[in-house]
Amino acid sequence: MKRFFIVTTILMLFSFASPMLAQEEVFIKQYLERFENSREYLLLVAETMPEDKYGFKATPESMTFAENLMHIGWAMDWHSESLMGGRDARDWNTDTSQLDDELDYFGLKRTKRQVLLLLADHITHHRGQMLVYMRLNGLKPPRYVLFQ
Repeated sequence: MKRFFIVTTILMLFSFASPMLAQEEVFIKQYLERFENSREYLLLVAETMPEDKYGFKATPESMTFAENLMHIGWAMDWHSESLMGGRDARDWNTDTSQLDDELDYFGLKRTKRQVLLLLADHITHHRGQMLVYMRLNGLKPPRYVLFQ
């Protein structure tokens, strides 16, 4: 009877774990596709702005175009290296089964999944500022890339 209970318990746990792991794999696949599209668009934005305009800022308290670009890179590195936990900053493959782990995010409890989504929003926020800077300099920003 004890053996039956143990086998049944193990089977039940695997039946719950397998769909959860599959969901995480789907999330990572979709996130990486979105992240790659975002990267390509950001590079297009960076290449479209003339180098002599990289120091432009819309207001005195704003970051320059270049500072927005560097800030995105720094934030990506910080979130993946420091916050997510002591691994190479650009190795997204090492975190595929820990997305429900909670972190202290400036006094708030957030899952790693939430941090990844926040990072995508953060990139969009600063890239949007960069697009405005391009317009203020008489440039037409690159056409928006879907699925980011």
